[in-house]
Amino acid sequence: MNHAIDRQQALFQAAEAARYAPSVHNTQPWRWVVSADRLELFAAAERQLHTQDPDGHMLQLSCGTALHHARLALAAEGWQHEVERPADSPLAVIRPTRHTPARPEAARHFQTLHVRHTDRRTVSDEPVGTDTVEALIHAVEREGARLHLLNRDGVIELAVLVEHAQRAQATDVRLQVETAAWVGGERADNAGVPSSVLPAEQPRTTVAERDFGTSGTLQAGEGHDTAATYAVLYGSGDEPADWLRAGEALSALWLTATERSAGVLPNSSPVEVPFIRHELRRLIGDLGFPYLVLRLGTFGSEHAGPDRTPRLPVEQIIEVRS
Repeated sequence: MNHAIDRQQALFQAAEAARYAPSVHNTQPWRWVVSADRLELFAAAERQLHTQDPDGHMLQLSCGTALHHARLALAAEGWQHEVERPADSPLAVIRPTRHTPARPEAARHFQTLHVRHTDRRTVSDEPVGTDTVEALIHAVEREGARLHLLNRDGVIELAVLVEHAQRAQATDVRLQVETAAWVGGERADNAGVPSSVLPAEQPRTTVAERDFGTSGTLQAGEGHDTAATYAVLYGSGDEPADWLRAGEALSALWLTATERSAGVLPNSSPVEVPFIRHELRRLIGDLGFPYLVLRLGTFGSEHAGPDRTPRLPVEQIIEVRS
């Protein structure tokens, strides 16, 4: 058996699996280079939201989710590996070190990659269980980040911050043009957010969902978010490597939630507006730097769930080097 070819094939399959990772507006802002002994992750600047995300925070976070997906794919094949996170480019380098029998839980996590999705429907009246919330906290902490759960008063404060953030962004014409380029329609380019996963009208919730400025076709239900759990993903650092780890933590949380039949809806608007992010940091007691707001909830069966968002073809995001 040619172990070099075996290793390179596993790395290619890991990059392919990473296509299913979540990203801001489904921009999929990553590029992979597969070599015989390593897998390199690069940011795809042409798919960065330069107006909404000028600092590249959401780009880094999105690339972090892809990195975590690739790591899981390797683990599911029994490949132990090391991850380097250089200060510049590439964002990360994965090197397989040893092949061993795959653990059953690794295979289970890998299967979850293919069913995880973003659900913008209103949540049911059944809250996420305490054991599930604890599992999400542990999943995040294993990836080097933290999860701050908001009490009822905190949720009300969050609702005000989200409203202020959306008002600030609504006055930015360049932002609206950029959003329109990525959201709505059928997305024949295999990137962006299609109308089929957007609510037909804005749900009536305490904490507003992001207003994309366009209506979708998804039946969002008549519920509210009173049974939802709101949390802030945060960490101790604010450098690019910290945002990359935040993405890995988000991926770990989301897959854990999916395995436990819970839904995750991220909201980045409060961290995209600097003065709102400052207030969000105060809301979590100045414990660290906030990366993302998350809504956790369960869903009823009265309406079908959303479609999967499209994915870019392999040849557009993966390069193989001999």
